[in-house]
Amino acid sequence: MDSNYYLYIILISFLVTYPIRAIPALFISKLSLSSYWQRVLDLVPYTALTALVFPGIFYCVENNQYAGYIGAIFAIIAALCKMSLSVVVLIAVVSVYLSIII
Repeated sequence: MDSNYYLYIILISFLVTYPIRAIPALFISKLSLSSYWQRVLDLVPYTALTALVFPGIFYCVENNQYAGYIGAIFAIIAALCKMSLSVVVLIAVVSVYLSIII
């Protein structure tokens, strides 16, 4: 297939989904919410990301499922130590790689 075909699909997807996401964000940013609801809305991206990433831990490596578990444990420990996101990801990737080699 032509590479422009994929570019058109990406562009059309952007044009369809962006207004649906941007318009509510404009209105919500002008509302004054209680501290409880502000905290809830602040945590939504983290919970969504966790829901998307966590199932992948169980299926990340076909022949060695324990490598994913080891990476998750190291990532959780690094996150609890308040390391930056890039460091947590790097630690998780390196630990999975080393567990596969060993």
